[in-house]
Amino acid sequence: MIEITGLTKRFPGASHPAIDHLTLSVPEGEVCVLIGPSGCGKTTTMRIVNRMIEPDSGTVTVNGSDVMAVDPATLRRHIGYVIQQIGLFPHWTIAENVATVPKLLGWDAGRIAARVDELLALVGMDPATYRDRFPRELSGGQKQRVGVARALAADPPVMLMDEPFGAIDPITRARLQDEFLRILHGLRKTIVFVTHDIDEAIRMGDRIAIMKDGALVQYDTPEAILSAPANAFVEAFVGADRALKRLALIPVGDAADASRALPAGTPSITASASLRDALSQMLAQGVDALAIDGGAPGAVTLAGIRARTRTTPSDEEARSL
Repeated sequence: MIEITGLTKRFPGASHPAIDHLTLSVPEGEVCVLIGPSGCGKTTTMRIVNRMIEPDSGTVTVNGSDVMAVDPATLRRHIGYVIQQIGLFPHWTIAENVATVPKLLGWDAGRIAARVDELLALVGMDPATYRDRFPRELSGGQKQRVGVARALAADPPVMLMDEPFGAIDPITRARLQDEFLRILHGLRKTIVFVTHDIDEAIRMGDRIAIMKDGALVQYDTPEAILSAPANAFVEAFVGADRALKRLALIPVGDAADASRALPAGTPSITASASLRDALSQMLAQGVDALAIDGGAPGAVTLAGIRARTRTTPSDEEARSL
């Protein structure tokens, strides 16, 4: 859906490019997370996709079209955009905010009203309760939901999200992340998602692009990056607890031992729970195996978790071996 090839951008007076010959592909229907240290070029890259920033060289195509050959206003009306500050118009009702792009596209009033109600319901906000309220009457989490609804209003194939949950408290943030994943996976949108939080990147991304000094260091699935960091920088960036982070990505059912028979009364866990949940429960209950509920046969064991999550040794570990 998105192809970035040889992208370069240097700002006046900068000692090095903000983007340095960046090349990557984002498959249709996937969430690609851009992450790296401050100044690595992740937000600049995302803003080039919808031409908020013009590149010096290279190409960006969205759904087969070169973005530089499309009128910027037309391009942006077909790309959803969600930012940390949300950016709702304070003097407009929630319904008017959600309807921003459909109005620009010339939709009729009936179609707009139906779409507004559909999207408010989708993000968990009762249309009858919220459509006529103003942004000042909403909590931070509710405003962020409206921001997502507005970005989805014209059913764009691509969405850009710039640290959308960064200003929200941790409990609300986790809940919104789950809601966002539920909504977007159901709609099969292609997402470029910028964050500075590696845990959020692992949770949200189908693929993660780790950047440094404007260049791409590693681009792969969360599990692949956690199991085999490309170099010492990536290994340090994802953290020393990368094995535990991997556990949160793997469902219990993927590590089931169908041959293991457990006595009656053994504690159990659902197949959809993560191996990190299973390990936590084993430690809390002092057992080395759990029966699996939910139709999956057998058990999950401590030995099975170890085998499933073996990581590629770092250079230092390899030398010690």
